[in-house]
Amino acid sequence: MSGHRWATIVPFFLVLIACSLLPAEDEAASRTYRTGDGVRFRVQVVAENLEIPWAMTFAPDGRLFVAERPGRVCVIEKGSLRVQPVAVIREVEHVGEGGLMGLALDPKFPENHFLYLAYTYRHQNREENRIVRYQEDSGRLVNPSVILDNIPGARFHDGGRIRFGPDGKLYITTGDATQRALAQDIRSLAGKVLRLSADGTIPVDNPFGHSPVYSYGHRNPQGMDFHPLTRLLFGTEHGPSGFDGPGDGDEVNIVEAGKNYGWPVIHHRQSKDGLVSPLLEFTPAIAPAGGSFYRGNRIPQFKNNFFFGALRGEQMHRVVLKPPEYRAVQAHEPLLAGVFGRIRDVVDGPDGALYFCTSNRDGRGRPHKNDDRIFRIVAAP
Repeated sequence: MSGHRWATIVPFFLVLIACSLLPAEDEAASRTYRTGDGVRFRVQVVAENLEIPWAMTFAPDGRLFVAERPGRVCVIEKGSLRVQPVAVIREVEHVGEGGLMGLALDPKFPENHFLYLAYTYRHQNREENRIVRYQEDSGRLVNPSVILDNIPGARFHDGGRIRFGPDGKLYITTGDATQRALAQDIRSLAGKVLRLSADGTIPVDNPFGHSPVYSYGHRNPQGMDFHPLTRLLFGTEHGPSGFDGPGDGDEVNIVEAGKNYGWPVIHHRQSKDGLVSPLLEFTPAIAPAGGSFYRGNRIPQFKNNFFFGALRGEQMHRVVLKPPEYRAVQAHEPLLAGVFGRIRDVVDGPDGALYFCTSNRDGRGRPHKNDDRIFRIVAAP
């Protein structure tokens, strides 16, 4: 649980080398930082003046696609942000936590140029969420095709993370849309992790027959990635906020087919037969967001570690898993606490760097100059 610590005298939190105080904004990206086990790294600015970047993903050719929550898809190519977005999705309903959220490239993107988006839209005077497949053509997204829609939505608790798994299937997180009973209702798409084939059909090996539901009992899962060795799915999830249960209790879970993750029957560190308790639990809340495993070689100590952003916590978190099963936490620590603000998504890049984006312009942050921004973590001498 969250009581894991680096061994003996190593502090749990990130050590800032030059100063124990919050660095000035123009100095933050030029400083050297160190993890609890001594890994030295620096943070470099990749792009600036974005508006609530929510999801990022790299194409095989090195381009970085970025989804901005108001409804734009942007591209960073050869280190520069293109002036014009590749798409502006007009039907996106940017309200509260809803808007353009998840983004994923088809595993066969070099051949078919398919790109998938998850976003909120207005339907019969209410918010709903949908998954839409586009095709990139001459630097624009065209030929939209709805893969899944009528996912319950709301101003809050929309989930929205999408990712292809090593099995070639598309995994989708959905929130409970502030109707917590829906998380336990297998007939509802709310409060779930869903699993679809790339064309939107339901895989025959899904756990609940002809249903896209893969797991249930989720409140608001906003991050996920698959362990590079075991292929286990790890996910982050927001705990209750007070109006729907005692505050705090954010989670990291190992998400497996057919399992019930408890919301709202159990939460925080509670347990009950037949329900899955979290791998990590966070009280006070940190609002965990997007995350990724590090697969690169430039920072060897990070290999196969799970990194995820935290919004309320204004941190990046590093989770080291215990071999050989990688189902238990060996060590855990927050990084960059309070330095860059609300961290929304983390992805590993083809250059061996670890990329993250801020979400300081979402109405809950304290925007720095030139926010929102995308950064990358590189090894320091």
